[in-house]
Amino acid sequence: MSSVRLVMGREPIPAGPKVFLAGPTPDKKLPVPSWRPEALALITAQWTSPEPLTVLTPESRDGVRAERYEHQVDWETEARASSTAILFWIPRDMRTMPGMTTNVEFGLDVSSGRAVLGCPPDCPHPERNRYLIYVARRHGVPVRETLTDTVAEALALVAAAGTPAVR
Repeated sequence: MSSVRLVMGREPIPAGPKVFLAGPTPDKKLPVPSWRPEALALITAQWTSPEPLTVLTPESRDGVRAERYEHQVDWETEARASSTAILFWIPRDMRTMPGMTTNVEFGLDVSSGRAVLGCPPDCPHPERNRYLIYVARRHGVPVRETLTDTVAEALALVAAAGTPAVR
């Protein structure tokens, strides 16, 4: 039985194994569906350990934004630092989800040993992920092309950290 809990932006971060869902967040000005609900469903389907797994998302519960930008940035920084695995999914679309902040976060986390990079080749602007893919491979970061495979790789990192977690 899966025991996955969701913690959203600026909520308290619990102890235990955690996966942070890093990547572009839809902008309110050009609303598109978030990729994170699908990632959560895949994680929930694949997590089989009796130990609870926390999934951290920078998106806000009920769309309530941070009072100050710094509060959001500080929470995301703490959440990534405390995570067992950092799942980067970058369905790059320069019009609706450019992911500029994601580029910086990936650069900060690429050498952590906890990052996984997912870049779908059929996204609107896959050429804009080429540099990240190159850097990931130079640092030994797993690179995957589907969200399913990216989730599986992130959960493999959690398992390698000491929690048998995947089917």
